[in-house]
Amino acid sequence: MDSRRAWLTVVAAFFSSATTLGIAYSFGAFFESMSEEFGAARSATAVIFGITTFSFFWLGIITGRLSDRFGPRLVLVIGAVALFVGLFATSRVDSLGLGYVTYGAGVGVAAACGYVPMVAVVGGWFDRQRAVAVGLAVAGIGVGTLVLSPLSAALIDRWGWRDTYVVFAFAGAAVLLLCIPLVDRPPGDGSPQPSRFADAAASPVFRQVLVSAFFLGLSLFVPFVFVGQYAKERDVSSVAAAVLVGVLGGSSVLSRIGFGSLVRRFGSFRLYRTCFIIQGCSFVVWFFAGASYPLLVVFVLVLGVGYGGFVALGPIVISDRMGVAGLGSILGLLYTGPGLGGLIGPPTAGWIIDQTDSYRWAIGACFICSAIAVALLNGLPVDAHGRLVRADDARG
Repeated sequence: MDSRRAWLTVVAAFFSSATTLGIAYSFGAFFESMSEEFGAARSATAVIFGITTFSFFWLGIITGRLSDRFGPRLVLVIGAVALFVGLFATSRVDSLGLGYVTYGAGVGVAAACGYVPMVAVVGGWFDRQRAVAVGLAVAGIGVGTLVLSPLSAALIDRWGWRDTYVVFAFAGAAVLLLCIPLVDRPPGDGSPQPSRFADAAASPVFRQVLVSAFFLGLSLFVPFVFVGQYAKERDVSSVAAAVLVGVLGGSSVLSRIGFGSLVRRFGSFRLYRTCFIIQGCSFVVWFFAGASYPLLVVFVLVLGVGYGGFVALGPIVISDRMGVAGLGSILGLLYTGPGLGGLIGPPTAGWIIDQTDSYRWAIGACFICSAIAVALLNGLPVDAHGRLVRADDARG
């Protein structure tokens, strides 16, 4: 525990999440090109991202359990294959419907392999420095988004969206394969970790956190798809528009590390709830941003802080409540909430924008969903240190 070997696992989790989710969250850079080529409405094109988000969060139930049972190396192999096949096949599709399957399923499976199981493994390798280690591991998502979103826009401008997916297919699969030697099962007796689905599902506190995460997901993933398009419709260049999603990812890196280091002082759950409040406030900024690029930058900076803290602190909040045994299965179940939110939120926002020819109603709906997510976290049992009361010490 907390050894040099443990930190190698953090490195693997950092790069696997940076690759898989960095590619997934860069979809906004491809949105306009794919929508125009296939003559699709915003809502129809956004379904690709919705399916991807739904897939990687819901399949986390399976990949988290596979990692608990067979170890994380097999899971990374599956992720590398899925990423390569999914992106390469997407580069050859002749209809948006096929893209739903190739990109949504391929990248979704890859992200499910590169994120949830790896975070759970990191949590199992640490005790004293768990919050910092998990924060650094999930910071890979922000770094991946920061780098790959503007890079995607630049490559698309030069070579087109199809060839860009081919580049990402080869490079992404190679990174995942290089992560395999760095990761291994957490310390223990070597036996498979137990499934904790029943324990989590039976807990009223866990269910309330899960529903809260669902409402957060309804709003959280809308900007990943639409803030770049929003900017381009206000005469911002494609690369500058993609930079907005990159800035969102970059600010989330700082909050993932920063919030992780503040856990001991303020408590994991107090900080977790604060991140939900920050996200809700960010949509107020977007609502009033208009065509101001600096205000759009402020919006994604604030959203990135809330989003990064949510990702970094979620595993800590749940492990404080449920323990680390079988954490892969527990986190897999938790992430079905934002996964379902990600499936519903962006396509619904696209439909609202198509129907009203305005972003304001969609942004307002995002704020309402964020407020509901915050309200659902109120009243949960919190100890004097700002953590959820451990399940062993309280009912539910």
